[in-house]
Amino acid sequence: MNLIVTCARHFEDETKEEMKGILGDLGDPVPDIHITELSGVLTVQTSLNTSQIIKKIRSKLEDEPWSIRYTMRVIPIFQTVKTDVQEITKAAVRQMQKMKHNETYRITIEKRNSGISSGQIIDSVADKIENKVSLEKFDWIVLVEILGGISGVSILKEEDVLSVNKARRLLE
Repeated sequence: MNLIVTCARHFEDETKEEMKGILGDLGDPVPDIHITELSGVLTVQTSLNTSQIIKKIRSKLEDEPWSIRYTMRVIPIFQTVKTDVQEITKAAVRQMQKMKHNETYRITIEKRNSGISSGQIIDSVADKIENKVSLEKFDWIVLVEILGGISGVSILKEEDVLSVNKARRLLE
């Protein structure tokens, strides 16, 4: 999985078709899209560059805001691991070279269908990253998306995650 897509509950089938069309238009005729057992959550494996996908969908929203009806958020996932504190920490450490020494970060945990402790994950990851933490004015997000037994880990900029509603509000 290199994308997580969210939608309103019970619109997973429509969102899957919408994402197939969007990704097909962008150059991936056969993306692997799965509706998870979690209501409103789909996972996507695409051959396209996820950062480019976000930029192109944002551009599509500017030109044709009505063309995206079901998709709510598109979240790039740079590494998928088993839902385990050590595995999640290792995945974050592998990506931390993106950050310069003077840049700040925050850790965001999106937990679905898991009893793993968010506090434990935050403590473990923060212990391994030397940069300063800033919850208000941060340069990077260490994003942990927990979907039951698997987790997606990404270190990215805030603008790398697409919120369709937020993007539409900015256009108004």
